[in-house]
Amino acid sequence: MNQSEHSPAPDVTKTYTNGEVTVVWKPAVCIHSKMCWTQLAEVFNPRIRPWVNMDGATTQRIVEQVDRCPSKALSYYRNEEPIKPDDIQAESIVEPLPNGPLLVYGNLRVKDASGHETQKNKVTAFCRCGGSSNKPYCDGTHVKNGFVG
Repeated sequence: MNQSEHSPAPDVTKTYTNGEVTVVWKPAVCIHSKMCWTQLAEVFNPRIRPWVNMDGATTQRIVEQVDRCPSKALSYYRNEEPIKPDDIQAESIVEPLPNGPLLVYGNLRVKDASGHETQKNKVTAFCRCGGSSNKPYCDGTHVKNGFVG
């Protein structure tokens, strides 16, 4: 079992491919909504390693499920045309999820409490409950502590 899948470093990125599409997983961004594995367990199964089985469904079905990831910890690119973070164009939108994180859509530069800057693209989930151990990002603690807001 890969230790980084349990307590990932902030910049860890895992990739899984079926030759047609590559799924990118950023564990430090994951808010543990469980949508991936409850809606497509044939591909996403946290009980086995590797937890992503790209042979479990069609490329189209995998892409549809990845698009449902609320934190965008899961993303993908088509292998024939990989994207670079600088190529992502997005309008800046802020959306508070009921009883969950604050989602910010767009290209961001986030500065943490120690002054370290990180480039974020697509969607970034920020903690609103105050309980995250990965501040300023959401780590799913709002579910455990019963956050309402």
